[in-house]
Amino acid sequence: MTITTHSEAETAALGVRLSEKLSGGEVILLNGRLGAGKTAFTKGLAKGLGIAETVTSPTFTIMKEYSGRLKLYHFDMYRIEDPTELEELGLEELLYDPDGVCVIEWNKFPSLKNAIELHIEYTGDNVRRIEVEGAEI
Repeated sequence: MTITTHSEAETAALGVRLSEKLSGGEVILLNGRLGAGKTAFTKGLAKGLGIAETVTSPTFTIMKEYSGRLKLYHFDMYRIEDPTELEELGLEELLYDPDGVCVIEWNKFPSLKNAIELHIEYTGDNVRRIEVEGAEI
């Protein structure tokens, strides 16, 4: 499924739409260049989960946790160089939490099952082309 959005607000609204379908235990992989809209999508997802906190990219902290209807574990693995670092940090334990949802930017986990995957491409003038695999939005 391919969706085109024309603003950051539309990209966030797509996150809200997906949040309505989540029941816990889902893993969402976000792929795209810097500035593509991954965090905008995650902000919408958080809003749809009833999270009142401001969602920011966890680039320097690797993971941020938020509480809402479901917990949101927001990972940014851009700075992870070796997947063994993930084991040392214990992040794998959060995957598939039945009371939470994991959103992973720049995934470095070697294998994930049943993940929802979004490829976000900035095509200019606030337009994003978003390919979705593993879910209907």
